[in-house]
Amino acid sequence: MVKLELRSSHWIVDQNNSIIFGKGRMEILETIDRTGSINQTAKALKMSYKTVWSKIKSTEKHLKVKVVQSDRKTGTHLTPEGRELVKTFAKLRSHCLAADDRIFRRFF
Repeated sequence: MVKLELRSSHWIVDQNNSIIFGKGRMEILETIDRTGSINQTAKALKMSYKTVWSKIKSTEKHLKVKVVQSDRKTGTHLTPEGRELVKTFAKLRSHCLAADDRIFRRFF
């Protein structure tokens, strides 16, 4: 018998189905946290600087909170709210994936 598995993706969206946060944006914030740079993050994720910056700004606009802070001396880093967003989404995603797996196993 072939072993089957379920692959799930989760996004937080607004009423217009615009993505506010998901795995990709979480990866952006985690990479900024690691590199201290939007430019290095863009290179590491093979995105343009403009794309990374626009995704950050879109998330901040929807959530009405700053998730990154830039400073010429210290570089770019996550705000406390940005760190909490990453932590909370990771926990939510983990619970969703576990629930998805339980439901999948009931059917397959």
